[in-house]
Amino acid sequence: MPKNKGKGGKTRRRGKNDDDGVKRELMFKEDGQEYAQVVKMLGNGRLEAQCFDNTKRLATIRGKMRKKVWINQGDIILVGLREFEDEKCDVIHKFSADEARALKQHGELPDTTKINETDTFAPDEGDGVDFEFDVDEVRRFGVSVVWLRGI
Repeated sequence: MPKNKGKGGKTRRRGKNDDDGVKRELMFKEDGQEYAQVVKMLGNGRLEAQCFDNTKRLATIRGKMRKKVWINQGDIILVGLREFEDEKCDVIHKFSADEARALKQHGELPDTTKINETDTFAPDEGDGVDFEFDVDEVRRFGVSVVWLRGI
């Protein structure tokens, strides 16, 4: 096999940034689109989004954005609504924190919207584990308190 002489490949492309410090033009919603905030990442290119028309929808990340634009919980996104399925939508665009603040200033997003916070919505019941223990009770079972502090 011939040896690759060019400088290319996945490892070279990985570090490239196409931003170059250029600001993007702010995208506003059109007919059939809605702003939403990511509630929960479900995996396999899907997420749960709370749209600002007070509807919770199952959103699918479009193929062009997969593995290129990373979406996290609490991000503001633009979704395309489906005419035939009201409870599903497609992610069209992810707004950066600065763009989301600009949308909020333009009055596109409600004033109660939290930007750059992962705990945007109340947690489900039973998510956290709350328990109490007595140090004397732990010593009785032969487990040292030092070990418990390391958890």
